[in-house]
Amino acid sequence: MTRKWLFVSVLLLTVLLVLLEHREKSKKANETPKAATLSTKEILWVAPDSGTIPNDESGDLIRYGKKLISHTSLYIGPRGSVNKNANGMNCQNCHLDAGTKAWAGNFGAVAALYPRFSDRRGSRETINQRITDCFERSMNGEAPDSTSREMKAMNAYISWLGKDVTKGKKPAGAGLEILSFIERPADPQRGKILYQQKCQSCHGLNGEGQPDSIAEYRYPPLWGDHSYNTAAGLYRLSKFAGFVKDNMPFGSNYSNEQLNDDQAWDLAAFVNSQPRPVKKFKQDWPNILLKPVDLEDGPYPDSFPSVQHKYGPFAPIAKAKKNPAVK
Repeated sequence: MTRKWLFVSVLLLTVLLVLLEHREKSKKANETPKAATLSTKEILWVAPDSGTIPNDESGDLIRYGKKLISHTSLYIGPRGSVNKNANGMNCQNCHLDAGTKAWAGNFGAVAALYPRFSDRRGSRETINQRITDCFERSMNGEAPDSTSREMKAMNAYISWLGKDVTKGKKPAGAGLEILSFIERPADPQRGKILYQQKCQSCHGLNGEGQPDSIAEYRYPPLWGDHSYNTAAGLYRLSKFAGFVKDNMPFGSNYSNEQLNDDQAWDLAAFVNSQPRPVKKFKQDWPNILLKPVDLEDGPYPDSFPSVQHKYGPFAPIAKAKKNPAVK
């Protein structure tokens, strides 16, 4: 009997241990990963539901602002109903889905961070001034007056989008992702092949874009007279590369990318090698020590040539900037 009970006890203990091990594995499998272990691309800002915009005068202004961001050219373009002071692009050509899409130039952090010091301006910058910059650079035109209903509406919409973001904080997924530098110069010729394979069907053989109507583009021009000028943010390779990596070709997003980092840099190099309106602001970057490494126009706080400031490799420039003794 003793030997029999000993066998039964060992068997029960073994079964119990197996059950406990299985329970622990199941528990771990069903646990949500800790936030600290998730990449910044997995915990992202989400825009508030447009259905919650108030049904009052303030809400009307916000809704008008959304229309202006989504269909800028209908109101402020070559054939605009309000004025004709821009190139025909819509704000949402760069700020996708009316500034609500993650890693696509969204406005999630604007209300929380502005007014803020602008390295490019060399002083504090307001939301209205930032909007003006977009009109003067990305739209190669003139912004509505700061007292106009249009400027007030765009400000109201952008501010509403970020109303739930803690002041002074930048949520994950806001703005654009800045890619790591590649070790070689970005290659426009490689980029040209990629453009022909992945971009030309929408943006055209000559980057002219694809009209949707007489006043708007379905797909915007990437170079030429109706594209962004040389003072725009996307004219910097780092900005353009981050944008296309997470959003292009059409149908891509940060969780379904079709380009690797090298391809994104090469594509940016090709597009930004093509002719476009030239515009310079003499007041930009008053402190050249704060100037980004990927701007082709001098002056620079270093001895690297202009072509390297445009195409890279950028790591040596960044290293010299961090440690001026290393030139």
